[in-house]
Amino acid sequence: MRMFLDILLIVTSVLLVLLVLLHRAKGGGLSSLFGGGMQSSLSGSTVAEKNLDRITIFTGIIWLIAILGIGLEIKFS
Repeated sequence: MRMFLDILLIVTSVLLVLLVLLHRAKGGGLSSLFGGGMQSSLSGSTVAEKNLDRITIFTGIIWLIAILGIGLEIKFS
């Protein structure tokens, strides 16, 4: 079980990094500090962005469950 949780944690961590990098910058963050805020934002979100948000949230929940599972296994072993 521990090996499965470790692999799940590594896979979801890498996937979360990639998914967050795929998001479009909304401005006001570090990207605007270095000149990335020059783009005009379109009104509304596309279906692809909404799906990307959902996938990112789902992956984050799986990541959190893996973290909690590893923590509980360490505590009770």
